[in-house]
Amino acid sequence: MASILDEYEDSLSRSAVLQPGCPSVGIPHSGYVNAQLEKEVPIFTKQRIDFTPSERITSLVVSSNQLCMSLGKDTLLRIDLGKANEPNHVELGRKDDAKVHKMFLDHTGSHLLIALSSTEVLYVNRNGQKVRPLARWKGQLVESVGWNKALGTESSTGPILVGTAQGQIFEAELSASEGGLFGPAPDLYFRPLYVLNEEGGPAPVCSLEAERGPDGRGFVIATTRQRLFQFIGRAAEGAEAQGFSGLFAAYTDHPPPFREFPSNLGYSELAFYTPKLRSAPRAFAWMMGDGVLYGALDCGRPDSLLSEERVWEYPEGVGPGASPPLAIVLTQFHFLLLLADRVEAVCTLTGQVVLRDHFLEKFGSLKHMVKDSSTGQLWAYTERAVFRYHVQRESRDVWRTYLDMNRFDLAKEYCRERPDCLDTVLAREADFCFRQRRYLESARCYALTQSYFEEIALKFLEARQEEALAEFLQRKLAGLKPAERTQATLLTTWLTELYLSRLGALQGDPEALTLYRETRERFRAFLSNPRHKEWLFASRASIHELLASHGDTEHMVYFAVIMQDYERVVAYHCQHEAYEEALAVLARHRDPQLFYKFSPVLIRHIPRQLVDAWIEMGSRLDARQLIPALVNYSQGGEAQQVSQAIRYMEFCVNVLGETEQAIHNYLLSLYARGQPTSLLAYLEQAGASPHRVHYDLKYALRLCAEHGHHRACVHVYKVLELYEEAVDLALQVDVDLAKQCADLPEEDEELRKKLWLKIARHVVQEEEDVQTAMACLASCPLLKIEDVLPFFPDFVTIDHFKEAICSSLNAYNHHIQELQREMEEATASAQRIRRDLQELRGRYGTVEPQDKCATCDFPLLNRPFYLFLCGHMFHADCLLQAVRPGLPAYKQARLEELQRKLGAAPLPAKGSTRAKETDGGAATGGPSREQLKADLDELVAAECVYCGELMIRSIDRPFIDAQHYEEEHLSWL
Repeated sequence: MASILDEYEDSLSRSAVLQPGCPSVGIPHSGYVNAQLEKEVPIFTKQRIDFTPSERITSLVVSSNQLCMSLGKDTLLRIDLGKANEPNHVELGRKDDAKVHKMFLDHTGSHLLIALSSTEVLYVNRNGQKVRPLARWKGQLVESVGWNKALGTESSTGPILVGTAQGQIFEAELSASEGGLFGPAPDLYFRPLYVLNEEGGPAPVCSLEAERGPDGRGFVIATTRQRLFQFIGRAAEGAEAQGFSGLFAAYTDHPPPFREFPSNLGYSELAFYTPKLRSAPRAFAWMMGDGVLYGALDCGRPDSLLSEERVWEYPEGVGPGASPPLAIVLTQFHFLLLLADRVEAVCTLTGQVVLRDHFLEKFGSLKHMVKDSSTGQLWAYTERAVFRYHVQRESRDVWRTYLDMNRFDLAKEYCRERPDCLDTVLAREADFCFRQRRYLESARCYALTQSYFEEIALKFLEARQEEALAEFLQRKLAGLKPAERTQATLLTTWLTELYLSRLGALQGDPEALTLYRETRERFRAFLSNPRHKEWLFASRASIHELLASHGDTEHMVYFAVIMQDYERVVAYHCQHEAYEEALAVLARHRDPQLFYKFSPVLIRHIPRQLVDAWIEMGSRLDARQLIPALVNYSQGGEAQQVSQAIRYMEFCVNVLGETEQAIHNYLLSLYARGQPTSLLAYLEQAGASPHRVHYDLKYALRLCAEHGHHRACVHVYKVLELYEEAVDLALQVDVDLAKQCADLPEEDEELRKKLWLKIARHVVQEEEDVQTAMACLASCPLLKIEDVLPFFPDFVTIDHFKEAICSSLNAYNHHIQELQREMEEATASAQRIRRDLQELRGRYGTVEPQDKCATCDFPLLNRPFYLFLCGHMFHADCLLQAVRPGLPAYKQARLEELQRKLGAAPLPAKGSTRAKETDGGAATGGPSREQLKADLDELVAAECVYCGELMIRSIDRPFIDAQHYEEEHLSWL
C-alpha cells in the first residue's frame, strides 16, 4: 500500500483526443512565424492509479483532495492525496448483508455519509476513526445530499438537504463532536421539508444542489428522473441558523417551477461548474433521458436561475435504448459522460464529441465518475481499478469555436496571450463588420491587425468611407513607434487631407451643419491629441501647406497655437490687421523673441497697449532690442509718439534699474526733443559724479547744446569738471547759477578765485551793477577789494568802496595779530625744548650684578648690553635678534652692512687715543669703528623693543611664522 497512488500511464489503455477549434500548427498570417514551437498536450489525459484493491470497489468519492472508497461491504479506505503513502482503513463493523448504496463527501472533505441498502446511514469524520450510525436517518434510502457551502465547516455541516428514494427532502445537521458513551449524537436534527412528485406520485430525488447567490438569495435545484425543480428565496435577516425551512415554506401552496422531459433513464444526475472554490456556480448540466440539458446559472434573475438553456442530444450509440450514460461531470467547456465501457467528452459550445476513451475489459465495467472541485481532477473507477483524468489548458482552442460562431469578444478573450490567433480573430471580426456595413467598427479592428495597410486603405476608399478610413489611419498612427517617422508623417498628412476635404464638403451645406460641427470637433481633437503631438510637430510644415491650400485660416491659427508656433499666429493676426489679437497672443505666451520681432509693426497701431505689455513683461525683455522699434515710431515727432517712448524708457531706468548707456542716451534724446522740463531733473537725479552716471557725457553735452538747453549744458559741464566753461555758460543764463558753479572746486582755491573774478567782471562790465559786485565780493572770501578794483571804470567814486576797503584793512590787521601770537608761542616752545634737553644729559641708570637680560634671562654683565630709560636691559646680541624681524627690508640690509663693516674694521691698539683713532679712520677714507658702532646703536637701540613702536607694529604678526608653522605643527603631534 505504500505506493498506492503512484501514477503511471497504462500502456494498454487507449485514449483519443478530438479537439474542436484550430489544429496545433501555427495559423498562417502576415506578421507572425508559422511554426509549432512545442508539442500540444491533450486536454484530457487519463492515468491509472497503481492500486490493486483487496476487495471489489463498491463506491468512491473525492473532495478537497480527500479520497474515500468502500471495499466489499465492511471496509472503508480513506486517503489524503497530499499524503498518498499514509492510507487509512476503517472497518464499518457490519455483520448483516447490507451493502453500500452510495457515499457522499462534503466540499471540505471532512464529513462522509455512507448510505446502506438497509436504509441505514453511517457518519465518519475526517479526524476520527469511529463509524457512527445516524439514528434519526434510519428508514430512509438516501439518494442525494445538498451540502451547505456557505455555513459548512470541518466541525459542523451546517443545515444540509437530504433527498431520498421516496421523493422526500429532509433538512439535517451533523456535528463532528464526540461526547463519550452518553454524549450527543452526530445528527443534531432530521426533519422533512418537501416531497417531489412526478405524474405517478413521489419520485426519487436523484440530485440536490444548494447554493447561495452574491446578493444573499438562496436557491436549491433538485432533480427526479424526468423533472428539474427550482426553489428560490431570500432568508430573513439573522436567520441563517434556521436553514432551508423558510425557503421551502414559500412553495407550500403552489409547486415550484420545473422543467420536464418525457424520456426516462430511470435515474438522472446534475453537475455544476464552479470556477473557484466557494464561489457561485456558473453553469449546469443535467443528464436525463432525452439528452443533456446545459445552460448558464444567473443568480440575478428573479424567476429562474437557468439561462441560455439548450439540450444536447446524446452521441450516437448513447441513450436509453442503447448504452445508457451512468454519470456526468462538467468542466468549463465540456461535459463528460460515463458509459459502461468508455468515457465520452462533449464540447458544450458545439455539441461535438472531442474525446472517446475506451477502457479494457480486464478492468471490468465502469461504475461511476466524480469530480474534485478544488483541484479540477476527474476520477472514474471500476470494481478493480481507479483512473484519474487531468484537464490541461481546456480553453486553448475555444477561441476558434467562438470565432466560427461570430462571438468575437469571447474569441479575443480566450486567445489574448496568443498574438497570432488574436490577429486572426481581429481580421475576421473586421471583415464581418465590413460586410455588415459597420465601417467604423471594422476600421478599429483592422487597425489592430497585421493586415497589409494598402489593402485595407483601398477597401475603404473603394467603399467611399472616408470617415472609417480616417478612423483606421488615426488608430494606426497611435500604434506607431517613435522611430517610424516616415510612416507617421505620411499618416498625419493623409488624415489632415481627409478631414479638410470632409469639412470643405460639409461647410456649404446648411442641412449638414451638425455633422460639420462634429467633424470639426473630431479634427480639432486629432490636432490636439497629445499622442500625436510628436508626429504633428515633425510634419507641421506640410500640414500648414495643406491648411493654406484649403484656405482654412481658422484651423491654421488653431494648429499653430497647438504646435506653439505663436510666430505664425501673430503674423496671421497682423496680416489681417487684428493687432489687439496679436498683442493678446504675445502677452499670453510671453516670448521675448516674438516681442522683438513684431513690436515695430504693433507700435505703429497700438502704441499704448504695446508699451503696457512691455511693462508687464518687465525684466524678461531686453530694452536695447526694443529701441529700434521706438526710434522708428518716435521719428514722427508727435507728442503722443514721444510720450509713449519716454514712458517705457522711464520704466526701464526708474523701475528696472537699467544701467545700459544706450538706454540712458536714448532717454536723454527723447527728453531733449519732447520733454525739456524733465531733462534737467533727470540729469540732476543721475548725480554729479562722472563715474556713476550711465549716460555718455559728451553725447549729452552735444545733445543739450543742439537743442539750446543751457542749464542742462551747465550741469553736464559740472559733471565733466569743466568749471570755467560751466561758469561762462551759466553767466549767459543766471548769475546765481554761475556762483554755484564757482564754488564747486573746493580744493583748488586759485581756480575758485579765478571763477569768482569772472563773475565779478561780468557783473561790473556787463551789468554795471556796483552793488551786485560788492555782493560777489562778500560771497567769496578769496576775493579782495584790490582784486575787483581794476574792473570798475574811472568815474566810480570811492564812496561805493568805503565799506569794502575798511573791511579789507581790518582783515589785514587781524592777520598781523595772529602772526605775532604764533611767533610768541613758537619762542616759548623752543625754550621748553632746550630745558628738556639739558635735563636729559644728566640722567643715568644703575645695573646690579644680579640683573638679567630681558630676553635670554642670563646675567646681564657677562656680555655687552643696552640699558633703556624704561628699565629694560638686553644683551647686545639678544637685542639684535629681537629687533631684526620687525625692521623693514631696507633697514635689515643696512644692519647687515654695518655688521659686516664693523667686523672688518681693525681693533684699536693699546695706548692709542680717541683722536688718533678718529684721525686714522679719516685717513683711510672710511667711517671709523666708533662711527660704525654709533650707526648700529642708532639702528638697533633707538627705542626699547618692548616699549617702542616696534612692539605696536607687531601686534598683527602671528606667533609662528608661516615657514615654520608646519614644522611646529608636526612637533606637537
